[in-house]
Amino acid sequence: MSAKSAPPPLPEPLGVPVADSHTHLDMQEGTVEESLARAAAVGVTTVVQVGCDLKGSHWAARIAADHREVHASVALHPNEAPRIVLGDPAGTPAAGARRGVREAGGDGALDDALAEIDALAALPQVLAVGETGLDYFRTGPEGITAQERSFRAHIEIAKRHGKALVIHDRDAHADVLRVLAEEGAPERTIFHCYSGDAEMAEVCAAAGYYMSFAGNVTFKNARPLRDALAVAPRELVLVETDAPFLTPAPYRGRPNAPYLIPITLRAMAEVKGLDEDTLAAAVAANTAEAFGY
Repeated sequence: MSAKSAPPPLPEPLGVPVADSHTHLDMQEGTVEESLARAAAVGVTTVVQVGCDLKGSHWAARIAADHREVHASVALHPNEAPRIVLGDPAGTPAAGARRGVREAGGDGALDDALAEIDALAALPQVLAVGETGLDYFRTGPEGITAQERSFRAHIEIAKRHGKALVIHDRDAHADVLRVLAEEGAPERTIFHCYSGDAEMAEVCAAAGYYMSFAGNVTFKNARPLRDALAVAPRELVLVETDAPFLTPAPYRGRPNAPYLIPITLRAMAEVKGLDEDTLAAAVAANTAEAFGY
């Protein structure tokens, strides 16, 4: 195994336990039990396992039912909705798109998938609906309608079941905020892998939205993220891995996992001008409040 593909070493344990508010254990190496044991060894005692499609959402609910340290969030990822409707993973206009709609089942197929998410959201171990939202990075104009319809449906599901809403927002800040305002956001709304600037952080804070920061807040070119973190109220800040993605520096490019949360949290504490234990205690309380456990 090359150094670049090897898992980073375990960091120094946190003095105050925290939660990884957003991870994908099904995309990581090793067993769930191994991942949870490594995380617990460094003070990461709770994880939120996030589903991105029907298969992943069923898996998240099952794993959460079997492990008290795991809570589930279920959804169709924003890029999944156009795939279902258009028969195209990217949701981009393409030759044969009309045929793709017919083969994939069109809006009826999306309705069926959303009904399945709705049923999963009723389960007690499922504490959130997401990640849902808008992603304009991979979605062309023809896929945006499906994304927005799916997003609005997820908001309604979260509110009806009294669950938190987990937002995926990529290159779509204004429209995500618009849809939340139009639909009426759930009482507990979380911007996963917060990607906006300081001005947007102030908008989110005014609305009471939680902002969850991932390993990319440690990247050299992430000054706008650090500026946003600096103005985000302490009581609305969460930490996550989004593992296996967004491994924090100095291990960027290597596999990410919940046990690396301490690296990101320590960098966040420096930005906030807080000692590590103070921020960890705040983040732990915020995460429990945001997800309702």
